[in-house]
Amino acid sequence: MTNDSGLFRTRVELEEKEGAWPISNNCFDSPSGKWIPLYEGKMVQAFDHRAANIVANPKNVHRPAQPEPATLEQHRDPNWLPESQYWVLEKDTGQVNTPFLLGLKHVTAATNVRSMIAALVPGVGAGNSLPLLMGGGGHSLTADLASTILANLNALPFDFVLRQKVQGQNLNWFILEQLPVVPLERYKAVRFGSKTAAEVVREAVLELTYTANDMAPFASAMDHVDEAGEVLPPFCWNEDRRIQLRAKLDALYFHLYGITDRDDIRHIYSTFPIVEREERGAWGYYRSRDICLAWVNALSAGNPGAEINL
Repeated sequence: MTNDSGLFRTRVELEEKEGAWPISNNCFDSPSGKWIPLYEGKMVQAFDHRAANIVANPKNVHRPAQPEPATLEQHRDPNWLPESQYWVLEKDTGQVNTPFLLGLKHVTAATNVRSMIAALVPGVGAGNSLPLLMGGGGHSLTADLASTILANLNALPFDFVLRQKVQGQNLNWFILEQLPVVPLERYKAVRFGSKTAAEVVREAVLELTYTANDMAPFASAMDHVDEAGEVLPPFCWNEDRRIQLRAKLDALYFHLYGITDRDDIRHIYSTFPIVEREERGAWGYYRSRDICLAWVNALSAGNPGAEINL
């Protein structure tokens, strides 16, 4: 962000100095080319590319740009997009015509609510606080691969291992590279009744991610289209539904990692005390843990479509 700051423009600079005009998805066109939002880590949360606006306060010398969390009403509006602090020329990012990207928060700690926070974002610029995972090892970043890796990164057992390794406030690459990612072939080998693990993950990540129109290219790549091939509308933002889906994914990953003892699962959940405190305050019980344990049983019984009410 420091070395490349000369490439950044505020909205005022775009309109007054670059002669730019707004187009779709919070982008601008101009005589010099297309300008796209510059996303930062503070703008995203797990499975959520619209977590916060960036609000600049020039009087704050040390930390002038702070996140302003999105409201429930904003999340429920599929046309609402967060406001970034800066825009960059698309051609300067090396990601021209990239429809979606997989990013994760660089700033973290073992004592945070969660240590790993990852999300799919539209084809935007990304600062160093939102490092990107690109295709490698012969794998291009397809929608299926991106959704699989995203689900793994945000899984509770994966986060539990990460918390044993994070020592400071940065998620460095050398830490990420030694974490236990589930092999891709395991997703097709493991079945829960009529569905493979890959199918369960695919459905859940699509619904968690495709909540706004700017992620339509991802939904299209996931074949979430009608008979005419037109992409279907985004999923409605529903907090209760999202808790269910994330608990279902956590249960699935406990199975994939071979952790099915219920006391072991309870212990892992106990190492996330902020989550437990917030949920007990809101609902009177550790909701995500109890829903996950219910899903562990349902998946063991081969019922990935079970109805769980907690």
